[in-house]
Amino acid sequence: MPPDLEVSRHIAAPAEAVFAAITDITRMGEWSPECVRAEWSEGFSKPEVGARFIGHNVHGDSKWSIESKITEFVENERFFFECISGITPGFVFAKWGYNIEATDSGCTVTEYTEDLRTEEMIERSAKATGVNDRESHNRAGMEATLERLAAAVE
Repeated sequence: MPPDLEVSRHIAAPAEAVFAAITDITRMGEWSPECVRAEWSEGFSKPEVGARFIGHNVHGDSKWSIESKITEFVENERFFFECISGITPGFVFAKWGYNIEATDSGCTVTEYTEDLRTEEMIERSAKATGVNDRESHNRAGMEATLERLAAAVE
């Protein structure tokens, strides 16, 4: 995936512990400042390729939910998913992912995102979410996510 953004952080914890935390989508609200809660979609209960989950997001007074599908799952190394439009069924408007590389003192976690929205979707999204500069907003959110994740597992 050629990301629009990527943020990395060293975490002084084993890759296995970090991977377990990231892939437990029911804990996403502990890490992300925007996705305050996530749950498995009907028929799914664990992380694996093809599994779907719903993330519930908040920014200021704006609230919205997005269904996502796991596209890559490599134990203790990679966890990637696509965000699916609720307005244009089947359209993937963003990709997110985490890569974990073990180091001698823990691991390096890199969070990625790719924005696939059309210009029309960008305008509509800004009105719905209250986020006008999605790139800066996502970068700050990614930095906060990795900071919170590190605090929880170190």
